Amino acid sequence: MKKEKTLCLGLMSGTSLDGLDIALCHFWTDNQGVNFEILAAETVSYTHEWREKLANAQHLASYDFCLLNNHFGTFLGEQVNVFLEKWGVNKAEVAFIASHGHTVFHNPKAAITLQIGDGTALYAKSNIKTVYDFRRLDVALGGQGAPLVPVGDELLFSNYTFCLNLGGFANISYSERKQRIAFDIVPVNMVLNHLSQKIGLQYDENGKATSRGKVDPELLEKLNLLPYYNSRPPKSLGREWVEQNIYPKLDACSEPVEDIMRTYVEHICIQISNAIAGFDPGNLLVTGGGAHNKFLVERLQEITMHQIIVPEKLIVDYKEALIFAFLGWLKTQSRVNALASVTGACRDSVSGIVVGE
Repeated sequence: MKKEKTLCLGLMSGTSLDGLDIALCHFWTDNQGVNFEILAAETVSYTHEWREKLANAQHLASYDFCLLNNHFGTFLGEQVNVFLEKWGVNKAEVAFIASHGHTVFHNPKAAITLQIGDGTALYAKSNIKTVYDFRRLDVALGGQGAPLVPVGDELLFSNYTFCLNLGGFANISYSERKQRIAFDIVPVNMVLNHLSQKIGLQYDENGKATSRGKVDPELLEKLNLLPYYNSRPPKSLGREWVEQNIYPKLDACSEPVEDIMRTYVEHICIQISNAIAGFDPGNLLVTGGGAHNKFLVERLQEITMHQIIVPEKLIVDYKEALIFAFLGWLKTQSRVNALASVTGACRDSVSGIVVGE
């Protein structure tokens, strides 16, 4: 029997700094399991000022960092108010907001992960119950705190063999021996956007600039030999790892930027292909901003035996916001939303902090 639908909002700010994704979603259960629909969604592009603030947050003194955390939470609440007014949604009908925040620090080996965008400030501005801080409990339990999306892959997108998100990082999720396995594979848009900006582009639309470049075999070998790629999951990547391991290799290369971009795309495709090479042919759901990079997707299809499926634009662009709304829904149902089989924590957990009960 179909149960009443829950109306909620999911907010996602990724490491690639494209903007704030907002998704208005319904969730409900029936005899087939959990169902969803995205009713409305949009991306609020960051101003230059906000991009600079978020990109450099790790360098702030403690007091200024606290101010930014509070101001960004208020900003999130303001954007929720604008979004709901635009779409004619009555606040009283929204059960909760689930906010990922914006990751500034992620170093699970030191038991650290931190997403700014204070949930209390968000709640104070929006006056809607808010669920936030989804990662720290898992890290405290010995996990990576990432990826968290796979529980949504398992329950909402189980008809796909693999779920691949091409965001700031590429992460993959699949079922093996009745357990969900997931991990970060390789940095994607975080690095490609960094390189694009060197030639005056915010991002490389459809991979046009990349397609003009040539692969540098020496740089490609150096990238592919990074030890992370041979380590077994659970594992995750963060900005710190990119700054220590990727950027120095790219900066030391004297080839034209388009060649470096082409080489890096080849690196991305090789690492994704390697991550799923040991499985029988299946289908691969590809979402995230990188799914719009035509050259990247075509090259990936050329070197993998799995069938790539790029879904409708709403799912491509807002799957992560949708799933963080779903993580909030699971939290409000007191159901597990962080899987130890994915993160390596000592146990599954019901993560997230709730304000406004």
